[in-house]
Amino acid sequence: MDLRKLKKLIDLVQESGISELEVTEGEEKVRIAKHPAAVPGAYYAHMPAPAPAATVSATLVAPVADSDDLLPEGHVVKSPMVGTFYRASSPGAKPLTDVGQSVAAGDRLCIIEAMKLMNEIEADVSGVVKAILVDNGEPVEYGQPLFVIG
Repeated sequence: MDLRKLKKLIDLVQESGISELEVTEGEEKVRIAKHPAAVPGAYYAHMPAPAPAATVSATLVAPVADSDDLLPEGHVVKSPMVGTFYRASSPGAKPLTDVGQSVAAGDRLCIIEAMKLMNEIEADVSGVVKAILVDNGEPVEYGQPLFVIG
């Protein structure tokens, strides 16, 4: 499934009243879920559908504060897709960027692996990297802040 299809599916979920969409094409499978925005200071319990045996568990989800309140001042580079965040082009390689490093628009900042495709994420502004907001190997969501460039 190409990135245009993924983007179209994400837009469909965001614009519609549905909260979750799962699509299978051959051996490829993608699941997109939309969750309500959390209120700062509150905790939400995610309750899965009732299980056949009477065992239902709740998962506490940490509150999502307004990202503008917690981020350093500057331009926020957000994830254009769902995937796995990598700071380097290969395991053991030097990170593509570090905090304090100057970057120009178009410089590679990281790689996001989505459906076994490695997607290079580039800086859309020039400046100094003030913060890297995701750890290497962590999953990222569409629109999630990755970097702050000032």
